[in-house]
Amino acid sequence: MKQPPYPAPQFTLPDSEGNLHMLANYAGKWVVLYFYPKDDTPGCTTEACAMRDARDDLADLGAEVIGISKDDAASHEKFKTKYNLNFLLLSDKDGVTIDAYGAWGAKQFGREGILRRTYIIDPDGIIQKVYGRVTPVGHGEQVIEELKKLQAKHETL
Repeated sequence: MKQPPYPAPQFTLPDSEGNLHMLANYAGKWVVLYFYPKDDTPGCTTEACAMRDARDDLADLGAEVIGISKDDAASHEKFKTKYNLNFLLLSDKDGVTIDAYGAWGAKQFGREGILRRTYIIDPDGIIQKVYGRVTPVGHGEQVIEELKKLQAKHETL
């Protein structure tokens, strides 16, 4: 896993309505980008709900929250509706973006898959923080606190 800071890989991915989103669209803003294995599974639901609950505080700090998995648009829409998710979910069916971010790899029992990872990207498109092993419970609060520290540091540069 690369150690920050380093440039965030660019991407163009569809949301649940088929609209394309590019990282470049968020230039000038902080981005909390998280990768998760599968919609509506226990750990992923816990993590998504933690991000949902933290989203307003993150937005007050000027950050956008974006979740990415290999699930399709219909699955994302169902997941968002079921849990009142208030942030963007993008589909990376072919895994190109997942791979570019290093969020694909060995999991338990020798299988490979999407690793639960979160990246905090600054307004200049630089990854400032990587959570390599995310614990879903309380992750939203953890990201809020880290974003505050990163913003204070960023302002002094």
